[in-house]
Amino acid sequence: MHRNNQLYHFLLERARLLTEQWYEALNKDNSSGVYASDDPEVVEMVKKQNYEFHLRFCRVFDESCSEAEFLSSFGEWIRTTSSEQEHQRTPTHLILREFFNNQEQYLNYVKEFVEASHEAYSPETINRWNRKIIDNFNYVILAFAEQSYKYAEERLAAQKEMIYELSSPIISLSEDLALLPLVGDIDTDRAQKVMENTLQQCSNQRVKQLLIDLSGVLIIDTMVAHQIFQLIQALKLIGVTCTLSGIRPEIAQTAIQIGINFNNLSVVSSIHQALAQRHLLQ
Repeated sequence: MHRNNQLYHFLLERARLLTEQWYEALNKDNSSGVYASDDPEVVEMVKKQNYEFHLRFCRVFDESCSEAEFLSSFGEWIRTTSSEQEHQRTPTHLILREFFNNQEQYLNYVKEFVEASHEAYSPETINRWNRKIIDNFNYVILAFAEQSYKYAEERLAAQKEMIYELSSPIISLSEDLALLPLVGDIDTDRAQKVMENTLQQCSNQRVKQLLIDLSGVLIIDTMVAHQIFQLIQALKLIGVTCTLSGIRPEIAQTAIQIGINFNNLSVVSSIHQALAQRHLLQ
């Protein structure tokens, strides 16, 4: 059995000291993110989080604390700390380095406890304590990394969503005329977002004619070309007439290869030509 209340209280009494010693030894010149900050509020936050870590971790030796209680308590700390913005901006390898530094502190304190104790502990008992420290640090590190990755993925998805919305704006040119300039690479996901955003914006702005300019699109695959022409058909169903401009030869070739019919579609070489034709028709 690895639990020992004497060791638990020995570590608990030194929880604040563990934090101060750790922060004092922190190599701030070779760090970035949360560890390199000189903002008093950030420094206080880092110390508070580290102190709360120790209050939880030393309970691994608490005879009244079950394994389930220990893991549940750490789960809360991991979720809170890994989602904090300063930690999200800190390189993962630096966070892992500090976990390992904290682990080394515990191993050293176990040695100090044994040397200061009036009781004689067998090498097997000491090894069991050290093994438990290492095993639980491994658990915490993996759980922290997994949770950080999850938050990073969620943040990336939100940023990607915002980029999609900003990269397919409907620009109003007149009361019922609008322009959709597409720029950059368009993959299947972005093409789907373009379709959703364009239909919604055209409906909200009561657009009757939409100019879709492809002059800023360098490459397009078969699936994306098909989705763009699906967008044109969907817009037609809500009463929006589309005019394509700036189609590059390679995009035109892709459209022909997949059998897209241009017969009932207005196609011009440039936005300027599209606006000139509209002016002549008025």
